[in-house]
Amino acid sequence: MELTGRRALVTGASRGIGRAVAEALAEAGAQVHCMSRDPSAVDALARSTGGRTWACDLGDDQLVWAAMDDLIETAGLPDILVNSAGAFDVAPLAETTLVQFDQMLNVNLRGSFIMIRALLPAMLERGSGDIVNIGSVAGRKAFPANGAYSASKFGLRGMHEVLLEELRGSGVRTTLVEPAATDTPLWDRLNPDQNPDLPGRDEMLRPEDVADAVAFAVTRPAHVRIPVLQIERG
Repeated sequence: MELTGRRALVTGASRGIGRAVAEALAEAGAQVHCMSRDPSAVDALARSTGGRTWACDLGDDQLVWAAMDDLIETAGLPDILVNSAGAFDVAPLAETTLVQFDQMLNVNLRGSFIMIRALLPAMLERGSGDIVNIGSVAGRKAFPANGAYSASKFGLRGMHEVLLEELRGSGVRTTLVEPAATDTPLWDRLNPDQNPDLPGRDEMLRPEDVADAVAFAVTRPAHVRIPVLQIERG
C-alpha cells in the first residue's frame, strides 16, 4: 500500500476513526493534511508528513471554503479526500431535539457535501482523485434510538450512490466505508459498557480496522473502483 507522492486530506482527524485514517495514510507515505476543530491534537502528525492542520468547523461554510482555497494554492489539490468527521447521539425520535437532529445532519451529511463540493470540480478537471466517505451500518439498517443519526448516514449513502454514477469514466473514484459500531470517543458520554441496549466496547471494531479499509480502497490500481466496503467484527 504505497502512497508516496500523494496528498491526502482527512476531516475529523484529531481522534477516533479520522486520527487512525490519518496515521494509516501517513504510514503508507502520503502527505497528510488534517482538518479538525482541535488542530493541536494532530498537528505533529501532519507536519511529520509535510502536511498541515486546518482549524475548521464544518458548520462554518466560509471558513471551510477559505481553507480549501488556501490548501490548493499553497500545497496543491489533494489526491485523496476522506470525510471522517462525525457526530453521534442516541435518543428515541419522540425525544430527539431539533438541536440533536440538526447536528447529525450538519456534520455527517452536510459537512461531507461541503468538502466534496469544494474539491470535486478541481479533481474532475484534473481527471483523478479519491473520495472516501465514512458511513455506518446505521446508514443501511435501522436501530432503535438512531433516528437522527440514521437520517444523516442514510442520506450520506444516497449522496454517495449518486456520486458513483456521476463519476463513471471521470478518473475520480469514490468509496463508502460502512463500519459497524467502532470504539471511538464518540461513545464516551454514552458509557456503552453500562448500557445493555448498546454493544460493549469489546464487541466493537477498532478505529484501525476502519483505517485499514480506507487505505486499501485508495491504493487500488487506477482502473479498480470499490463502491462500498462494509466492515463488521467477526
